[in-house]
Amino acid sequence: MKQSRFLGLLCSMALSLLFASCGGGSSEKAATTDSTTTDTTAKAPAPAPVAVNTIVTAPENMLIVTHKVANYGKWLTAYEAHDSARKANGVHSYVIGRGLNDSNMVMVALKLDDVAKAKAMFKDPKMKSVMQKSGVVGEPTVSFLTATWQDTAKIDTKLRSRTTFEVKDFDAWQKSFEDGKQERLDNGITDRVISHDVDNNKKVGLVTAVLDTAKAFAYYKSDALKKRRAAGGVIGEPKRFLFNIVKRY
Repeated sequence: MKQSRFLGLLCSMALSLLFASCGGGSSEKAATTDSTTTDTTAKAPAPAPVAVNTIVTAPENMLIVTHKVANYGKWLTAYEAHDSARKANGVHSYVIGRGLNDSNMVMVALKLDDVAKAKAMFKDPKMKSVMQKSGVVGEPTVSFLTATWQDTAKIDTKLRSRTTFEVKDFDAWQKSFEDGKQERLDNGITDRVISHDVDNNKKVGLVTAVLDTAKAFAYYKSDALKKRRAAGGVIGEPKRFLFNIVKRY
């Protein structure tokens, strides 16, 4: 009798241990599973890039000087040494270009704070002496302009065309010119600056960038361009200067 009670007690203890062992394993597994969480938070999309307007339509007075130099390196050193005198008269260096066909033909573009002061500076006999000492050959071409439209977007090509001509009416010409934008793009040309003489808006200055030389040079000789000029009221044959931008300030 005692033996059977003893055996029953042993069986009961064994079952208790077995259940305890199984229960503990389940709890540990549950704890392990519960400690792992999944991040379901939705990520906000990246903000779209902000479009930058590169077109400037506020009028800006500029000075374009074109001349030949005996030695570009020596001229550039002398030109930059005279920078403080230009700034004192509200004249600020902007771009230097060198001729495509003659690299000693130099075009200097400058921005002006005051047209009257800039004109007085260039009429000063000292300016002629400074230019001669820097190696300028011959008489420079000096143009005081008002830029009425500019595209300041950065582009890879350095080749530019500066064309000067007269028109019957500036507004009528500009409307016709704008209508021909796609035609120019199709021929490897993109617009950069539209300007006119500060005292006479019928004297126009136009700077374009050449994206495809073969197409652009063919277009310069085309009947399509002649028709475009006639439609815009261009008088006579424009003068074109092709140059590479070699320095920006």
